[in-house]
Amino acid sequence: MDTGTPRRAHSIEELAQVMGNLAPSEQLLASSVPLAVRPSDVIITPYGKCGTTMMQQMFHQLRTARLGGDMDFDDISRVVPWIETAPALGIDVNAEQVAEPRGFKSHLDYESLPEGARYVVTLRDPKEAFVSMYHFFSGWFFEPGTIELEEFMPVWLMGGPSGLNYFRHLLSWWPRRDEEDTLIMDYRSVIADKRGAIGRLAEHCSIDADEAAVDLVEARTSREFMVANAGPFADPMMREMSEEKAGLPANSDSAKVRAEDAERRALPQIISEQLDAEWARLVTPVTGHANYAEMAADLTG
Repeated sequence: MDTGTPRRAHSIEELAQVMGNLAPSEQLLASSVPLAVRPSDVIITPYGKCGTTMMQQMFHQLRTARLGGDMDFDDISRVVPWIETAPALGIDVNAEQVAEPRGFKSHLDYESLPEGARYVVTLRDPKEAFVSMYHFFSGWFFEPGTIELEEFMPVWLMGGPSGLNYFRHLLSWWPRRDEEDTLIMDYRSVIADKRGAIGRLAEHCSIDADEAAVDLVEARTSREFMVANAGPFADPMMREMSEEKAGLPANSDSAKVRAEDAERRALPQIISEQLDAEWARLVTPVTGHANYAEMAADLTG
């Protein structure tokens, strides 16, 4: 794929090369300074495409609501840093932030994160998370239409370099749902009752939030607001780095926050059945839930 001209992947093999080019070097990992956790720190750590950006924005607007909120940032992960990518982006995770409490983004499981913080996780139906990740990669890492959903499925199931896939992440956090330091919510329930979710997050993070604050946060976490202000929510720092390290074209049309009427590929039956089988094999024996809908109902009470 080394053509010298910026180019997205056109096959699964080329996509693997792109992702390999973006992996941090052993030297960088060895020189990284770990997060020195404070008891007030909040780590927002859903699995990829399960509500992370919305929760970053909800948290940041909550902690700045008394000042009228804050949209003076070019990347939401500059004000709520992404722990895993901070070293590669030159971000000091131990620096002071624009407001208290400090907040961080992650996609890690509980065992891979430092202890002593407060954790926030939104869970999402694996079928929705898979399709959302496919569309997120399309137009950024691979050329739209060149990789089919069926081809992408093994990539998604494999997870990242550590093997942390959707199911391992879920099974790490589910036992902690009643722990005082952990707030776990269903993604769809957050959207359906945004004000209730804002209140739960504020309480979990020890942030005072009156009606005016909740109004502001609700407005600024709406799909309409985040689509209209899409730039800071589209991983601009990571995109710039990916263009440099993996030779990807600039101005990707992939987006994290998509309009309600954005194109969504239908999930093929074979993938739906495969995800059902993985759930039955991995999740049901541990949690007793036959499917995600049962888990979400249990979570929301």
